[in-house]
Amino acid sequence: MFTEMHNLYQWAWLIPFLPFLSFLIIAFITKRSKRLSATISILAILTSLGLAIGIGIGVISSGAEIVEHPVLSTVNWLNIGGLKIDFGTLIDPMSAMMLFVVTLVASMVQIYSLGYMHGDKGFSRYYSYQSLFAASMLGLVLATNLLELFVFWELVGLCSYLLIGFWYFKVSAREAAKKAFITTRVGDFGLLLGILFLYNKFGTLNFYGDGSLSAQMATNFQDFALIGGLSYLTVMAFLVFIGPIGKSGQFPLHVWLPDAMEGPTPVSALIHAATMVVAGVYLVARMYFLFNHASPVALQFIAGLGAFTAIFAASIAIAQDDIKRILAYSTLSQLGYMMFALGVGALTASMFHLMTHAFFKALMFLGAGSVIHALHEKQNIWDMGGLYKKMPITAITFGIGVLAIAGVPPFAGFFSKDEILAAALNNGHPIIYAVGLFTAFLTAFYMSRLYFVAFLGDEKPENHPHESPKTMTVPLMILAFFSVIGGWAALPEHNFAFFVHYGEFEAEAMNWGLAAISVVAGLLGIGLAYTIYLKKSIKAEDIVARFPGVYKLLKNKYYIDEIYLWFIHRVMDGIIARVLYWFDLYIIDGIINGIALFVRGSASGLRRTSTGQLQTYALVFFFAVVVFYLVLAMGEGQLAALNPLAMLGGVK
Repeated sequence: MFTEMHNLYQWAWLIPFLPFLSFLIIAFITKRSKRLSATISILAILTSLGLAIGIGIGVISSGAEIVEHPVLSTVNWLNIGGLKIDFGTLIDPMSAMMLFVVTLVASMVQIYSLGYMHGDKGFSRYYSYQSLFAASMLGLVLATNLLELFVFWELVGLCSYLLIGFWYFKVSAREAAKKAFITTRVGDFGLLLGILFLYNKFGTLNFYGDGSLSAQMATNFQDFALIGGLSYLTVMAFLVFIGPIGKSGQFPLHVWLPDAMEGPTPVSALIHAATMVVAGVYLVARMYFLFNHASPVALQFIAGLGAFTAIFAASIAIAQDDIKRILAYSTLSQLGYMMFALGVGALTASMFHLMTHAFFKALMFLGAGSVIHALHEKQNIWDMGGLYKKMPITAITFGIGVLAIAGVPPFAGFFSKDEILAAALNNGHPIIYAVGLFTAFLTAFYMSRLYFVAFLGDEKPENHPHESPKTMTVPLMILAFFSVIGGWAALPEHNFAFFVHYGEFEAEAMNWGLAAISVVAGLLGIGLAYTIYLKKSIKAEDIVARFPGVYKLLKNKYYIDEIYLWFIHRVMDGIIARVLYWFDLYIIDGIINGIALFVRGSASGLRRTSTGQLQTYALVFFFAVVVFYLVLAMGEGQLAALNPLAMLGGVK
C-alpha cells in the first residue's frame, strides 16, 4: 500500500503547479474574459483539492511508517562551487494536513468570490492573484529545504501585498498594503540571517534525509556558546523565529494584520485562515527539531510571546466595533494560542488548532462578507441588527463559527483548544494555562457580543438586508460542516496524532476534567455577553462610563500604532535623521570634497606646465636629461668615495 501511494506522492508538485498555471493563463491570455478566468482558477484549485485529499488518504493509511520516513521527491535546482540546492516536494503527515486545509479554504473562497466580486472591474486580476496566492502557500507547505521555503515565503508576502491593496484607488488600501509588506520584511530579514548562519554551519538547508539539518542536529553536532552565553543553535532558533513573528502577527509585529482588512473580505478569509498568517506557525512546526535541540529558553520565549499575544489581542477585540477588525484581532489571539502550544511542547495540539481554526475563521470572515455585501459595505456592528430573520443561512453558519471558536462542544474549537490548555498545564506551565483559559473566556465574550448585536439585536429600519446568492451561501455551509466535525479527529477512535512529524506519535488522551473547566469559561463569556448586549440587564454604557481609561486604551489598541509613528517621526526622522545628515554633510561630503580640492590643486600646478608649445616641452626635456645625468654622476662619485679599497689606497 505504501509503495502504491508513493507513486501518487510523486505527483504532489501538481498541487501548487496547477494554481500557478492558472495564474499565468489568466494574466496573459484570458484576463479580458471574466467568466473564463474565474472558471480556470476554480477548476485548478478544485483539482489540487482532489489531489490533496488523495495524498491525505494515503498518509493516513501509511500510519507510523510515513511519520518515520517522509517521502522526498527532489530535482537539482542549483549546483555552483559546492553549493547544491534541490527543489522538490516533502510528503509527511503535517504537509498532507496543510495541503488539505489550504486547498479546501482556497476553493471555498474562490467559489464564494463569484458572488462577492461580481461586477468588480478587476475581476480577472483578482482571480489571477488568488491563484498565485494559493500556489505560493502550497509550494511553501511542500518545500523540502529552507531556501525553497523562503522563496515561496516571499511570494506569499508579495501576494498579500497585491490583494490587501487590490482596490489601489483607495488610499487606505494602498497604505495597508505597504504597511503589511514593510512590517513583514522586518521579520523576513531575521529569518534570512538564520538561514545563512545555518547553511554556514551545517552545509545544508534540507529538513530531512541523509546529512540534513535534523539528522546532523540529532547525531553529531556539538553545540557551543555564541552570544551572551546562548548556544549557537539557540541564536539560530531566535533568528528563524523572527520570521514567524512578522508573518504570524506576533507582538510587536502584529500591527499589519488588522489593517489587512482593507482588501476584499474573501481575501481576509484566505489570509487569516489558511495562507499567510499560518505560514509562520507552520515554519516553527517544520523546524521544531531546531527549537527542541536549542536551549529551553527558545521554546520558553515562544510560549511566553504566544501567550502574551493571545491575551493582548483578545483584550483589544472586546472594544472594537468593526466586524472585520473584531475577527482580525481574534485571529491574532488564536495565532498566539498556536504559538504558545508549540512553546509548551504541544506540536500536535498546535497543528490541530491550526486546522480547526482555518475552518471556523474562514467561515466567519466569509459570513462577515455576506453581511457587508447585504448591507452595502456597512461594517460597524452597531449599524446592524436583526439579521437572523433576513439572512438565516448566514446567521446560522456564522453562529456555528462563534460556538466553535468559543470552545463549546461538540464543535471543532472545543477539541483543539482543550488539547492546548491541557498540554500547557501538564507540561509544567500553569501561568500560561491560566492566560490561555482567561483568553478563552474573552474570546467567547467578544465573539458572542458581535453575534448578539449584529444578528439578534434590534433591527435597523434603514437597512434592507437579503440573503446572499448560493455561490456565497454554499461555501458557508461546507465550512460550517467542517467547523462542526473538524474536531472529532481528536476522539480516541480517530487519533489526530498522525499529523505529527516530530515527537510522540500517540496524542494524549483528553482530560475531561480540564475540558469541563474550559467549557465553563466559554459559557461564562457567552453568558456575560448575553446579559450585557441581548438581555441588557447590565448596560455597556455604564461599564464604559465607569472605566473610561481602560475602554479608551483598548479602543485605541494600546496606542501601539501611535508609538510606532512617534518613533518614526521623532526618532527616525528627527534625531537619527539629523545625525545621519551631519555625518553625510561633514564626513561623507567632506571626504569627497577634500579629494576634489586635492585634484583641483594638483591640476592647477600641472596646468602651468602644459603650454601646448613644442619648444617649451623640448627645453623641459633637455633640462630633465641634464638633471638626471647629474644625479647619476653624483651617485657614482659617492659610491666611489665609499669604496673601502679606495679609502685604503689599494688598487681598484
